[in-house]
Amino acid sequence: MVDFSRVQKELQECNRDIQLSGIRVSPKSDNLAHLIGAIPGPHGTPYEGGTFNIDITLPVLNRVVLDFADGYPFEPPKMKFTTKVWHPNISSQSGAICLDILKDQWSPALTLKTALLSIQALLSTPEPDDPQDAVVAKQYLRDYQTFVGTARYWTETFAKASALGIEEKVQKLVEMGFPEALVRSTLEVVGGDENMALEKLCSG
Repeated sequence: MVDFSRVQKELQECNRDIQLSGIRVSPKSDNLAHLIGAIPGPHGTPYEGGTFNIDITLPVLNRVVLDFADGYPFEPPKMKFTTKVWHPNISSQSGAICLDILKDQWSPALTLKTALLSIQALLSTPEPDDPQDAVVAKQYLRDYQTFVGTARYWTETFAKASALGIEEKVQKLVEMGFPEALVRSTLEVVGGDENMALEKLCSG
């Protein structure tokens, strides 16, 4: 079964150095087996400036087998992105994550924080040869610049609550007389940068 006293301790430790790591974990409700994690996008990546939320479900005791070595921390937490992200190892549809420590490389010595740090590291160093999303991996390998632009655009659109929203940028550019479909495709190419989009639109 889930070791709830350990989970409590992990939450306290994780939230204690939130200023340093930027990583947060909090219960989704009164049930400590269902949590929400948040990681900042790593510097120097298309995810920089975004905050990515991750749904965390802790496996509980298998009542059929009644093996007390079941459940967290003996089994890995189930984690998936709830913030949409464009990345070869994360499903752009479901948010599923392809990461070995969330599967067969899990160890009870690892914690929720180390798992979230590993996911953050995965954002910095994609592994397109072992993809979760084949379409994104193909783009990463064949057209890296378009991949970077799309990943930035998704970060701007889905992971930046405080930034000027993409819809507002679209509206502003449409009001200048540009067709909406063209505005959206141009913003995607330039990673959501309004000024660069305007330059591109003006230069035809």
